[in-house]
Amino acid sequence: MSAPSGLPVRTATPADAPAIVDLVNAAFAVEKAFVDGERTSLDEIQRLLQSGIFLVADAENHAQPIACAYVEQRGFRAYLGMLSVDPSRQGTGLGRQMMTAVERYCRGRRVRSIDIRILSLRPELPPFYRKLNFVEEGTSPYENPKSTRPGHFLLMSKNLD
Repeated sequence: MSAPSGLPVRTATPADAPAIVDLVNAAFAVEKAFVDGERTSLDEIQRLLQSGIFLVADAENHAQPIACAYVEQRGFRAYLGMLSVDPSRQGTGLGRQMMTAVERYCRGRRVRSIDIRILSLRPELPPFYRKLNFVEEGTSPYENPKSTRPGHFLLMSKNLD
């Protein structure tokens, strides 16, 4: 599978879990300003691999993933989480390319819409997703005992029809 740009994207295997942990934690390091600890763990990634998939884009030398996204199909909807891009490659369009791959994957499985949750403490993210035609659907509580600041989730959705 690949994004239209030619970015090679594949479905992760359980052997990819440690590299996904490293990538997600590096990409979400900005959250250390308001969360004590790492964004994810090996246990969480292994658990997520039981209920959904991670799409992964590898570095040119295939040594490590440079981007990933978690997708969990829920009937005709899909949940997208942990869209992550290696910090040294952020701002290069790789996140947008991964989103194109996610949408292609979802459409191939007859998914009609994609749902995301964005932490209110990350104000730079809603504009990114709005540019990709996600619309705000509401909010939900953010309950993280490791959080050092209060916040909530912004719920957004994109229709694929």
